[in-house]
Amino acid sequence: MIAAPAFAQGGPPAMPVTVAEPLAKRVTQWDEYSGRFEPTASVEVRARVSGFIDKLHFRDGQLVKVGDLLFTIDKRPFDIAVESAKAEVARNQAQVNLAELQVERGASLSKSRTITDQEYDQRKANLKVAQAQLNTAEAGLKAAELNLDWTDVRAPLAGRISDRKVDAGNLVAGGQTGATLLATIVTIDPIHFVFDISEADHLRYTRLFLSGSRPSSRDAGIPVRIRLADETDWARTGKVDFVDNALGTRSGTIRARALVENDNQLLTPGIFGRLQLFGGEYDALLIPDSAVISDQARKIVFTVGPDGVVQAKPVTLGPLVDGLRVVRDGLAPTDQVVLDGLANPMVRPGGKVVPQKGEIVAKAR
Repeated sequence: MIAAPAFAQGGPPAMPVTVAEPLAKRVTQWDEYSGRFEPTASVEVRARVSGFIDKLHFRDGQLVKVGDLLFTIDKRPFDIAVESAKAEVARNQAQVNLAELQVERGASLSKSRTITDQEYDQRKANLKVAQAQLNTAEAGLKAAELNLDWTDVRAPLAGRISDRKVDAGNLVAGGQTGATLLATIVTIDPIHFVFDISEADHLRYTRLFLSGSRPSSRDAGIPVRIRLADETDWARTGKVDFVDNALGTRSGTIRARALVENDNQLLTPGIFGRLQLFGGEYDALLIPDSAVISDQARKIVFTVGPDGVVQAKPVTLGPLVDGLRVVRDGLAPTDQVVLDGLANPMVRPGGKVVPQKGEIVAKAR
């Protein structure tokens, strides 16, 4: 008598599936935040002296260097003021010279009693008054020359200048208050990326610092990676250079800032971006994303026991690292994770399968 096939007696044969142990690896945690780029410095260019704008020496929106000439205010009134101040210096210098001669002559006349001591003292006092008046005149000359120098409005820092706020021929007001705004300049290389850290993350970073697992962002310049809205890779790098001293009571976040190089000048103040902040290192188990099944609000991974029976294990997932998904909780290092055949209805919890040894490999960077 011929024996019946095994599947005729006990159902269909067990399906072969590829299984592998999770890849154990020490991974770097990168926490993601949104933010915008801001200039490292911004300056309002204002007139220091009043007068008519004579010339403009820049193109709206161009790059400028420190000391570049931007505006010229009509110099003629200031040239006249300098010449007048020089004449005042010369007049007072003549008074000093005369007073010095009178003191020299008075010294010998006083010894011979030709003049009284009182008159001699008066001559010495006149010399001191003349010297003081000369000092005042010299200070006035320096002020006049400084005002003349300020008629050339120059760039106080390197960066990109805005459009001009006044045209040639306009009268502008100078001084420490109420001075006319001529333009603004913002630095673009390097540039800041400003973002907000949640209270929970801030507490976690602080505890990692206290335990020695992660340096403080305020002291060590924690590395960051950035990508723009139209980019997929985290190709831009920088370092945290500032963390605020208090959390916002309304937002529950603390402001942080990273310094980023901008050699090609692509990054413009105001641009939105995503940032990854170094959050420490830890030992993790990694599996392919394709091995994870969504079951309503849960994430499940199928494993195969020693008896070949499929088991479902709820897992807590982390980020993608080298093309694999981090499993924070729910798997053991010795679990045999099902890698393929998940769409087959036979591969379900309680089902019998034939495990075939596979391997989980991380993608090369």
